[in-house]
Formats: sequence, C-alpha cells, structure tokens
Amino acid sequence: MKNLYFLLLLFLFGCSENTPPPATFGPLPSEAQLAWQQMEFNAFVHFNMNTFTNMEWGTGGESPEQFNPSALDCRQWAKVCKDAGMQGIILTAKHHDGFCLWPSALTEHSVKNSPWKNGQGDVVRELADACKEYGLKMGLYLSPWDRNHADYGKPEYLDYFRGQLRELLTNYGDLFEVWFDGANGGTGWYGGADEERTVDRQNYYDWPTTNALVAELQPNAVIFSDAGPGVRWVGNENGFAGETNWSPLRRDEFYPGSPNYKELTEGHADGTHWIPAECDVSIRPGWYYHPEQDTAVKSLAQLVDIYYHSVGRNGLLLLNLPVDTRGLVHEADARQLQRLGEVIRADFSKDLTAGKKITASDERGKNFTAKNALDGNPETYWATGDSVLSASVEVDFGETTTFNRLMLQEYIRLGQRVDSFRVFIFKNEKWEPLASGTTVGYKRILRLENQTAEKVKIEFEAKAPLCISKIGLFEAAEHGN
Repeated sequence: MKNLYFLLLLFLFGCSENTPPPATFGPLPSEAQLAWQQMEFNAFVHFNMNTFTNMEWGTGGESPEQFNPSALDCRQWAKVCKDAGMQGIILTAKHHDGFCLWPSALTEHSVKNSPWKNGQGDVVRELADACKEYGLKMGLYLSPWDRNHADYGKPEYLDYFRGQLRELLTNYGDLFEVWFDGANGGTGWYGGADEERTVDRQNYYDWPTTNALVAELQPNAVIFSDAGPGVRWVGNENGFAGETNWSPLRRDEFYPGSPNYKELTEGHADGTHWIPAECDVSIRPGWYYHPEQDTAVKSLAQLVDIYYHSVGRNGLLLLNLPVDTRGLVHEADARQLQRLGEVIRADFSKDLTAGKKITASDERGKNFTAKNALDGNPETYWATGDSVLSASVEVDFGETTTFNRLMLQEYIRLGQRVDSFRVFIFKNEKWEPLASGTTVGYKRILRLENQTAEKVKIEFEAKAPLCISKIGLFEAAEHGN
C-alpha cells in the first residue's frame, strides 16, 4: 500500500512538471514577424532624385544628370545607425518619380545615366555591403507609383514593376523588409504625356501575385503596406502607435491607400491576421533633405517621446534620415540620433527586478511560475491556468526602491492576450494605485514620475490565460532637449 501511495505521488509530481503550455489564442506571428519585432528600432533613408531637386515628390520628368552626390558614403550611414542602436536600414531604391538607385536593366532612368561615378555606381550595392560590414539588416522601398514610366496605369506596367522588384530581390542578398506605400496615381510626366492618371488602388496592382514573388525570392522578409501582409502602417507619420495597440488586424478590410487607415493605429482585438504596426517618422519636418531644415531637426525630448510612443506601445520605430546632397547623414541628424541612442541605453541599463522576490495569484505549474517573468529569458514566461483570465503579480524589492519606468512583455508566440492592466505600489503599509494601461503585446513601457516603494503589484485582465515573459522596473535619469 505504501509503495502504491509513493508511486501515485511520483505520478502526480511528474504530471505537474509536464504541465502543457496554454493553448494558442487568435492569429500568431510568423518567424519573420517575430524577428522583425525584436529589431525594435530601424532607420529609413530617403535619398534619391528629390534630394537634388529639393522636392518631396518629384514629377518623373527629371534628368538622371541631376543625380550627383559629391561624397556618398553608405558606410557612414551604417556607422551612424549602428552607434545609435538601430538594427536595420530601409532605403528608397525608387520613389514616385521613378528614378532608380541601382542600374536597372529595365529603364534608362537610373544611376547608370547619371554623372555619379560616371554611371558605374550602384547605391543599393554600396548599402548592402555597408550593412554587412556593420552587422545591420537591409530593407528596400520600391514605389508602386511611377511618375516617369509611360505605361503606368496600364497592365503592361505591372510586368515592369515586378521585373524591377525581381532585380532588387535577387541581386543584393537577404532583405528583412520590402516596403510598399499607399501613394498611387496622380499627375506625372509618364514618358512625356505629362498628365494625370488614376488607378484602382485596391485591384490594379494584383498584390497577391506581387506578394507571392516576394515570398518566393525573399522568404524571410516581411512586406510592409497599409494592410501588410507582413507589417502594417501605423496610420500616421508622427511615429505614434495607439495607447491601445493590437497586433492582430482584420486584414481584408484594408488595401494600400485605404480610407479607413486611422484604424491601423490601434489594430483590432478581433483581428483575423497578425500584422503588427510599424511607426514611421522623419527626424526632420521633411522626408527628403532640404538645407533650410538643418536647424529643424527634432529635439532629443521629441525623439525620446517618439520612442516611448512606438517601441513602448507594441510597435517598431522606423526613423527616417534624409541623406544630404553630399550623400551623407547630416551632422545635425547624426548628433541627435547618437543622443537618442545614449538615452535609450541608459534608461534600461539596470533592471531593478533582477534577483527580487515575485509572487502571483495564480500559476499554471512549475514550468510557468512568476519567476520566469524576471529571469531575463524571452522564451520563458509566467502563465495562468486555463480558466484564469484575471490575475495579479507582486514584486518585492526587499527594501524601499526608486523607479520611474515599467516594462511589460507578453510571450507573443502564443498570441496577444492582455486587455488591460493596473499598477499599484506598496508604501506606508498600504497599496496605492499608480498607473493603468490597456494592451501589452511584444512590449509595453510606461514612463512614470519617480516612485519610491517596497513592492509593486500589477493586476491583469486578459482575453485568454496570461503569458507574461517580462516584468521590468527601471530608474531613468533626466535628460535634456
């Protein structure tokens, strides 16, 4: 009888050790989307014909002879980005005016007919080599709209567009992102027609065929557009994700240029596809370089604010650098970007929860305890039981501790779950409310006034059992403008 009881205990103990993880919930990210989200902070580089005409949108009638950077150095771009903590660079290989930064075999409107390097240059190649040297990933922007090409608006243009896409996808190594925007149709030079042409934005491009080409030639790249299918526009150009930001989206309700684009800022709690938000914004008022904006670079306070409203709200920050007519990131831009990188590193240099005691109101089993949220391993997480959608966790510092940042992360491989949360601090022998929020997703960061407390409690409400991979508390220093 004693042996039977002992075996029963062993069986029960073994079962508790092998508690299965929570079931997945809703749409899930692909491996490419996970890798993209973990990059967090990337550069957009707008550099093209517009740089030399001092315009934002060229007409398409410009001459290739106008493109002539005096000191182009993609290694300088890469170093500036690397030093700031960025992980990748997306280049405007072709903007709306149709001028190509690579020697495309499909058009004469490219660097091969410019005076730069006597027509022997290739900006895309130079950037690919620089990114490889500095350990950065590269992405490319190819405008669907082409104000130079005679066939734009006709079915024949799609062969040209996909032919150019094929050149970019096959000649420059691995890409992490392919970028398509929603500006499509309008006035243009169009091979000398100099007229207005409109297209059916929803159907003209036959996006499923184009997206399939990207998936075939660059299977690890995510595709950006208003509706993805890899990542979505955040619905504005100020770099701010919504206070509530769901990665799921009802994808079929959108297309490039969708009139309902403002919904992209928050996503959908009942979304059908996993399409996280990319927050694009320029470090200057314009996307392209304009000398009169050399004194209008965003302040450090503005850039830090953008970071916390993008990365800190379950988004990825894509910060644009308008490379100048020399072919360099301007000193003013580089200086502010360096300062931003220093602030980000300093703000999260020391996690005050490391080694501290943590308890939870519910735990799924020994493999899913609250300690997992403090172990620094993104692949472990605190999870609750199948029927537990409301739970709390307490972090005990063991002494009064000052903090002003809270970081939360979900284990998004299993879906996005947190609907809301509330934060309390324990001081003067009682719990006091401190802050609250809605969604978490990959990462949520709250900026707080300096708080001194012995313990912190977080109460969660979720749409499915909790899967929290990170709870972090930090003390950030004050910084200037």
